[in-house]
Amino acid sequence: MSNWAQLYRGESIKPVWQFVADLKEAGLRSGFLIHNEDKMEMSHTFGSHGVQVGEGFDLHMIQICKPEKAAGSLQKNPERAALMPKFVTVFSSEGRTQVRFLRFNQQMIEALVQDAEFASSVGSTYDEIEQAIQASL
Repeated sequence: MSNWAQLYRGESIKPVWQFVADLKEAGLRSGFLIHNEDKMEMSHTFGSHGVQVGEGFDLHMIQICKPEKAAGSLQKNPERAALMPKFVTVFSSEGRTQVRFLRFNQQMIEALVQDAEFASSVGSTYDEIEQAIQASL
């Protein structure tokens, strides 16, 4: 297994919709917003493209963004854009809400964009997102 990324795994007894609402609130306290709120429910997104999914499919792909930080970062180095989207994935499994969040390690980020400042900064962003997730579980 590679050290290039870690997958955060969380679980809650809250229904998906409640976790999402709580994550939105926790994120706002740290300056984050949900960038794709109108498109995060994948059953609706797939349905809008004519693709039907099974009943009970409740996968949410939540894009978390801190606009002020992101705008400044991308103006410094647009190469950073490929690594900027941060997604929290939420779905139900066996009656519980499952939460996943992928974070890339600092060395990989630095190697991909040759940008030590960005690689360091992203780590603190990942930490803040995980704190918001944990507060929402």
